[in-house]
Amino acid sequence: MLLALRPDVSATDGDSDMVLLHEATGRYWYLNATGAFILRLLLDGPGEAEVARMMADVFPVSEKKASQDIEKLVASLCTADLVTVKA
Repeated sequence: MLLALRPDVSATDGDSDMVLLHEATGRYWYLNATGAFILRLLLDGPGEAEVARMMADVFPVSEKKASQDIEKLVASLCTADLVTVKA
């Protein structure tokens, strides 16, 4: 799975977190360090399974739990119309 920010969404990186602005609605979305870590990787191209493996190396979480967290985050970002999923 490869994600892309929608054209009307801008991202601002913090030290470890990220803020997304949906310019069409004016709504802001805050991603904590874990959410920002996941989104950055998915925007750069590794697939979900690879990101889950990377998360298990960096955070105290199993690959299975990481995969579940990734799925939830991607679903939330899609529901908020912040990203598009490229097959």
